[in-house]
Amino acid sequence: MPQLHHAARIEDALHNLVARRLRRTGWQINIIAYAGYGAPGWARVLCRVLLGRPDTRQRGRLEKVRGWRSFTTLPAKYAKVTIEAGGVSQETTADRSGFVDTVIKADFTPGWGCVRLSVPDAEPVEALVRILDPEVRFGILSDIDDTVMVTALPRPLLAAWNTFVLDEHARAAVPGMAVLYERLVTAHPGAPVFYLSTGAWNVAPTLTRFLSRHLYPAGPLLLTDWGPTADRWFRSGREHKRATLARLAREFPDVRWLLIGDDGQHDQEIYREFAAAHPDNVAGVAIRRLSPTQSVLAGSLPTPAGRPSAGPVGQKWLAAPDGAGLWKLLREAGLV
Repeated sequence: MPQLHHAARIEDALHNLVARRLRRTGWQINIIAYAGYGAPGWARVLCRVLLGRPDTRQRGRLEKVRGWRSFTTLPAKYAKVTIEAGGVSQETTADRSGFVDTVIKADFTPGWGCVRLSVPDAEPVEALVRILDPEVRFGILSDIDDTVMVTALPRPLLAAWNTFVLDEHARAAVPGMAVLYERLVTAHPGAPVFYLSTGAWNVAPTLTRFLSRHLYPAGPLLLTDWGPTADRWFRSGREHKRATLARLAREFPDVRWLLIGDDGQHDQEIYREFAAAHPDNVAGVAIRRLSPTQSVLAGSLPTPAGRPSAGPVGQKWLAAPDGAGLWKLLREAGLV
């Protein structure tokens, strides 16, 4: 087994010390279920196994808390998790951060389904899975930060305030984007909506509530873990997005994705690379254009009106400041 990065070793030692003490005070295992996805015959199952107070064991989710509390969790390392669906039972092991990301093969019906997750000495919970119909040919893949929710990333101080301090009800939605997504799924019955972000899994419950509260279509969150890895201090957000896009292209080779992002970070660069490598999997790219002030504060140059960064030849690249503007351009481009 390769040697862990020293940051990961330090993290493991601290977790082991704290875990021993908490277990002696009665803390027990708690499963946090995340929405997964799949197709008839298989599903990708996502969850995290944590140590929690006894009164949280049956909730299967994190209650509403201020941002910083979501990051004070303690993983149940290498816990054995049993996944049950469609009469099939499969056992897997959580990783050193308590995460489970695995595929179970079972009979699933297109639409929303669920799998049952259980660990020894804890109440089982159910995880939702979005099963794509084999006939689906169009999907929506959306960034979150500054695309559906105003987060002002990557401004370090304000981003930290938004993530760790601000109450989730104070977070603002980007104007018109929820209506845009609802119109898209209405125009393309059965089309899935996936939300791809470099955000940490710790905030998944908060993001899920935000999307529901602002009437965005339900869909799996594809997030990452901010902690140390086996070979580096922190995970790469860009590589997480690149790897996720490539995985979706392999899993759903017949689906053409409308990629939605903003021009304040690296969405255009990542989408351009993906469109060049997988042109048959891209229906178009819709970029939410930040205002000049937002662009400067986010560390990028403003994009001239109507002129997003060019994509591969033949690809439809559109840009507008809000959902209403993007809807108009998408209709003109024949994507709805």
